[in-house]
Amino acid sequence: MPLLPRLFPAFALGLATLLPSPAAPPPAAVVIPEAVEDWGDPAGLDRAGVVERTMRPYAGPSHPGVDVHTLTGKVMAGYQGWFTAVGDAAGRGWTHWGQGGRFEPGNCKIDLWPDVSELTPAERYATPFRHADGRTAEVFSSFNRRTVLRHFAWMQQYGLDGVFVQRFITETGGNQSLRHVNVVLDHCREGANLYGRAYAVMYDLSGLGSNQMGRVTADWKLLVDRMHITRDPAYLRHGGKPVVSVWGLGFNDRRRYTLAEGRALVRFLKDDPQYGGCTVILGVPTYWRTLTRDTLPDPALHDLIRAADIVSPWTVGRYGTPAAAAEYAERTLKPDLEWCRAQGKEFLPVVFPGFSWHNMNTKSPPNQIPRLRGQFLWGQLVQARQAGATMVYQAMFDEVDEGTAIFKCTDDPPVGASPFVNLEGLPSDFYLRLVGRGGRLIRGEIPVSETVPGDLYR
Repeated sequence: MPLLPRLFPAFALGLATLLPSPAAPPPAAVVIPEAVEDWGDPAGLDRAGVVERTMRPYAGPSHPGVDVHTLTGKVMAGYQGWFTAVGDAAGRGWTHWGQGGRFEPGNCKIDLWPDVSELTPAERYATPFRHADGRTAEVFSSFNRRTVLRHFAWMQQYGLDGVFVQRFITETGGNQSLRHVNVVLDHCREGANLYGRAYAVMYDLSGLGSNQMGRVTADWKLLVDRMHITRDPAYLRHGGKPVVSVWGLGFNDRRRYTLAEGRALVRFLKDDPQYGGCTVILGVPTYWRTLTRDTLPDPALHDLIRAADIVSPWTVGRYGTPAAAAEYAERTLKPDLEWCRAQGKEFLPVVFPGFSWHNMNTKSPPNQIPRLRGQFLWGQLVQARQAGATMVYQAMFDEVDEGTAIFKCTDDPPVGASPFVNLEGLPSDFYLRLVGRGGRLIRGEIPVSETVPGDLYR
């Protein structure tokens, strides 16, 4: 869950800085190539069968697009891909939509409702929820190839560079869950190749026990050996090496794995003669540099960071207003960048559009961190650029659970026992357009504006 060269010289910006940014083109029909899929019976496959059916090299076409050879100048979103639905081919029921396998008014885990109006009937799954006019509310499944490819087509349309595909290491243990994460990764790989986007693996260590870091190395070996993932034309590289992100080291929330185990994992990803040679990003707590607040007060974290390449502090929920975000940028982000420069490390700040997880945690108020019609996110992007960051991790592409999704969500969510956050009257693609513009901001292609560019509202 996820994640410093100087800014480009002003003279290199050219005429683009003098002209108003063009409005986003009207949504075009997305053409998804057909394919015959056979992922096997989810109830009838053992682990060897899952690996055989779902882990294979990519053999489809690859079209050029963004420069996949560098992270510099990119805004990369996190892609959870963890949603399944009753009636899809995953066989897992309502994963991440509801609580305890149930998904109904008064029992759900999401605070934003996805806009599925562009999806084909085969991509939409009916729920017990109803819109205000009585229509059945529908959702999607990340297991559905057409939907994931559609997401990558949106990235291409709106100028998003790509995603870090979240790979929760605890999900690789069970046969059914391994099947799911492998299939989603396969879909993302195909989408990135077809639509000229970049992607990379982000291992999320949440829930991992002690002395279990070998599960990560074993999984990475499978991705390299079976899927040939580091040879993929669309796989993100930086500094001439494939990028791998490891999220969840250094937090003070009683995680059972240790910093020493994390150091051994980084050593493997960087130095192993067969599976190493990677550029390693570490997802760490917000206050990693001072070892305070959300961070283990252990200097070994700094040694771990020095062993990696890129630092990415998790800031979602750490500030909740534009003023607080600006204060964080001044007091924490800028000194973080200075520390990284002094240590020869790069810095990947995290930005987020807002936050709400009331339906998952009812003690938390609905719409806990308001989006303010895009101003909250835009301000963070501006502050990151002004601080000197040239790469950004956008939390998140599809996380409707915590209300951080930037993909198409509806301003007309269902009504009833579960309250949902709306889009404040904005169109469903507003945040895709804003983040696309944010990428141009980070690359120095457009001048800084303290408020959201007005044409984004048109």
